[in-house]
Amino acid sequence: TTMEKGCYSQMFSGCTALKSAPELPAEALATNCYRYMFRGCSALTSAPELPATTMEQGCYFGMFSECTGLTSAPELPAKELAYNCYGKMFKGCSALASAPELPATKMEAYCYNSMFANCTGLTSAPELTAKRLESNCYQHMFEVCTSLSSAPELPATELVSNCYQLMFKDCSKLRYVKALFTTSPSEETTKDWLSGVAASG
Repeated sequence: TTMEKGCYSQMFSGCTALKSAPELPAEALATNCYRYMFRGCSALTSAPELPATTMEQGCYFGMFSECTGLTSAPELPAKELAYNCYGKMFKGCSALASAPELPATKMEAYCYNSMFANCTGLTSAPELTAKRLESNCYQHMFEVCTSLSSAPELPATELVSNCYQLMFKDCSKLRYVKALFTTSPSEETTKDWLSGVAASG
């Protein structure tokens, strides 16, 4: 339950025959502690419980990326995030049909960057309640989620650097997005964020 920096980084990466994961009871994480821990474990169908509420930089970065057999995601209870903490966490998990709730209201830079990118089986997105954005926070978050048919409401009123860039790019079934920002969109904040969505909506 006591973590050290990078302690489980890449531990089972590329173990394509791994079918089950160990318990991970830590409630306070360390920098990069689970980074790429199960990357490419294509036979893994379910994830272990992740009860941690204290996050650190990159703690879950790429943890389940390219786990193409993963059908369900664990609960993620943290309310305050860390730099790049969920970056690429489920990227390429093509069998993942639903996303976990994301209750955090305090963001950090890159916190959700590419979290569900290339999750081609994902049909619905979690609620995103944060009203204050950080740089690159949602960049690429749902890029190429080709089964995604509904988007969460985006309540933040002020855009920041790269916050929504490529967020819904190539989500070809997506027909409606409600965003409440009042600052003018720009190449720096919303570049290609709706490129490749449904042709009408």
